[in-house]
Amino acid sequence: MPSRYAFLALAVILAVSAILMSPFWPHAILPAVIFSGLSLIGLVDLGQSEHAIRRNYPLIGRVRWLAELVRPEIRQYLIESDEEEAPFSRNQRSLVYQRAKNIPAERAFGAEIDAYRSGYAFLSHSAAPHPAAPISTFRVLVGSDQCAAPYSTSLLNISAMSFGSLSANAIRALNRGARMGDFYHDTGEGAISPYHREGGGDIVWEVASGYFGCRTAEGRFDPARFADHAGEAQVKMIEIKLSQGAKPGHGGVLPAAKVTPEIAATRGVPLGQDCISPARHSAFSTPLELMDFIAELRRLSGGKPVGFKLCIGQPEQFMGMVKAMLRTGVRPDFIVIDGSEGGTGAAPAEFADHVGWPMREGLIFANNVLVGAGLRAQIRLAAAGKVVSAFDMANLLALGADWTNAARGFMFALGCVQSLACNTNACPTGVATQDPLRQKALVVSNKAERVFHFHHNTLKALSELVAAAGLDHPSQLTAQHLMRRTQDGALRTFADLHWRARPGELIHGEASDAFYREAWRIASAHGF
Repeated sequence: MPSRYAFLALAVILAVSAILMSPFWPHAILPAVIFSGLSLIGLVDLGQSEHAIRRNYPLIGRVRWLAELVRPEIRQYLIESDEEEAPFSRNQRSLVYQRAKNIPAERAFGAEIDAYRSGYAFLSHSAAPHPAAPISTFRVLVGSDQCAAPYSTSLLNISAMSFGSLSANAIRALNRGARMGDFYHDTGEGAISPYHREGGGDIVWEVASGYFGCRTAEGRFDPARFADHAGEAQVKMIEIKLSQGAKPGHGGVLPAAKVTPEIAATRGVPLGQDCISPARHSAFSTPLELMDFIAELRRLSGGKPVGFKLCIGQPEQFMGMVKAMLRTGVRPDFIVIDGSEGGTGAAPAEFADHVGWPMREGLIFANNVLVGAGLRAQIRLAAAGKVVSAFDMANLLALGADWTNAARGFMFALGCVQSLACNTNACPTGVATQDPLRQKALVVSNKAERVFHFHHNTLKALSELVAAAGLDHPSQLTAQHLMRRTQDGALRTFADLHWRARPGELIHGEASDAFYREAWRIASAHGF
């Protein structure tokens, strides 16, 4: 008998022995049942044809599946290092947990990061630090001269996460925390749910290709329904979602089985049918039509700030949008740059890993194009993706962002443990699930406090960083204040590492960078 059958043979021998002993020793009944069951499982493995490992290694081959089942937990809790990002390191998560619980987040015995590794980034401090500025001043006014109702936003806000992806209790806690801290809560493409309204916090309504909450029965944009919701006082800005960093250029389907009555009512979709998010919008098909759509949403909302979010893809297409702004005179009030490292409940692996520009490069590119087109002063620029610390914020502000948004950082504040089970409806902390029993574990009042504390303490840390750099406000951070170690071991400022456009040089055909010059040449406002 091949040795790989040894465990099955042992189970059979022990089962037979226990059965024979049971008339004389009653305690043998339980082992008889156990080993008989194992023998039966092994025989099933031997006879099935679906899995070669189980057929060749009956019974013992199942250990492989058991190991795979608990591998993420073993890796996260026992094996991974404190600095290993998968996608967030233990140190990053611990920082959020500490700040969310309002306990000191100081580090003992020195840095764990290797300051001599390639890619290490740091802030250059001043020999004459300034007093830390009050975080109440860390706000940005959004709204150009085309906007009748400008909005003052915090430098850190909750990025787009839909009801449906997150539980009702998670939405409640996020929105209450946003109200307590005076920052905004982006609805995600799943529309404004009753749980967003319940908390009373400021809302940025994300309008995506499915037009959830403002759609006709055929799934097209409905101006009347949009106006009804956009006019609500709680809605402060409108964000058109062109693409999402984790899966740019890819639509989505919420299967009919997951479309609950609450989700159907919130999104305005039929109960019992698949909820479709198309890959592209039907309300516009060219950059010029996008500008018309922006103007229409601004009018229908009563003059509230309207912008769009995207992950940079083909560079000439973003430039085409900017050319459309110049041609029509219509400008978005803000643009949010998402990155390929962004999070999602579920995305095809190829899209999550290999589609779209990373957020920092996308931010630099968008900032350069707006500067080179002479539009940067009229349009605010935000960055969304992997923001969990004040240094993350400082990094993005120095590269050109006016403010930052975070999704997974606030999920950690809610208690997320990075179990990577967002797409299974079995989230262990009740954050990313529609299971009513699981989400009961998320106590709204407690988690809202943590959302507030994470925001407050992160801005406080940002204030201390800015003061250490000898500055009075985060808006004074520039690419000269940040340093990075390159692959050859040299230290260079962010300003030296990245090309910076001069105001108006793209429209004058004077861009010194060939990549920007050629992309601008072929960009068209008439088509994507």
